[in-house]
Amino acid sequence: MFKNKNCLLAAGAAVFALSIPAAGATYQDHAAHAAGAATAVTDVVRTADDLPPALARRNPETVRVHLDTTEVTGQLADGTTYHYWTFNGKIPGPFVRVRVGDTVEVTLKNAADSAMMHNVDFHSVTGPGGGAVATMAAPGESKGFTFKALAPGLYVYHCATPMVAQHIANGMYGLILVEPAEGLPKVDREFYVMQGEIYTEQPFGTKGEATESVDKLLAETPEYYVFNGAADALAKHPLQAKVGETIRIFFGVGGPNKTSSFHVIGEIFDKAYPLASITSAPMTDVQTITVPPGGAAMTEFKVDVPGKFVLVDHALSRMERGLKGLLVVDGEAKPDIYRPHQASDPNAKTGHE
Repeated sequence: MFKNKNCLLAAGAAVFALSIPAAGATYQDHAAHAAGAATAVTDVVRTADDLPPALARRNPETVRVHLDTTEVTGQLADGTTYHYWTFNGKIPGPFVRVRVGDTVEVTLKNAADSAMMHNVDFHSVTGPGGGAVATMAAPGESKGFTFKALAPGLYVYHCATPMVAQHIANGMYGLILVEPAEGLPKVDREFYVMQGEIYTEQPFGTKGEATESVDKLLAETPEYYVFNGAADALAKHPLQAKVGETIRIFFGVGGPNKTSSFHVIGEIFDKAYPLASITSAPMTDVQTITVPPGGAAMTEFKVDVPGKFVLVDHALSRMERGLKGLLVVDGEAKPDIYRPHQASDPNAKTGHE
């Protein structure tokens, strides 16, 4: 489809070479992996409740963040595997939680058996490449840098090795929360959800090992849309809550290309922080929030009734390509808030006969 694919890749690499030192090949197809020996299939899905709790401290400290970049074969969909590139073996990468004013020491180690160079760019960093220059690591290498968390917010991090879009599409993204000095308002449950796209040569639903398509990546036509790494991952691993609880969702879009219209069917966001500006006054009573690739949002709401609530991107065709999750709420029914009508008896007399 793209006859000048190599030219496009070279152009992208040239742009990033302005800030990232050259260090050998930075692009290869997954075909090299497919031609190799069979590997074990791992679970790359990070469940939405896998994040650290709110910080109890209010004084700045030094926080150490360690990231391992690993290339693993994981379950993309039922009967379909894919060779992912990851931070710490899961998608998204670990949820990093610090406080404004903290000194953050980042160490990145690229696994010795990686085929690619990797690094990390934190959108929360004030410094060249967000740390990408300092962390460009060949297989087996460790690199690092230190930064001061200057501005509170919820920020994306991702691999920024050329071709950058390829590294992100293959799973290399996550979120870092920089809490304000006073912390965030208390809620009962917090969840970590990120949306991404996967571009495969094989059509959606094809069984076996799927291989990446650079042509589709450059055309921005993914075969799969995912929450937390795999098709329907958060439907198989639903979020759990109880009636009356307050919920906060840290939501981000790894992308690399598509904007999300994040929505929870059957709920209204009591508070929404667009673009994850968590020190701004929140919007209230929001139905759907727009989040661009490389962006994030924070939403909060109380669950008032029990049932299954579906997480979607309201570009709803994407549901058919793996993009849906579930929030399962247990507890007593609240018929004063919501109740389904009972089916009428077709043989009953209405009084008008």
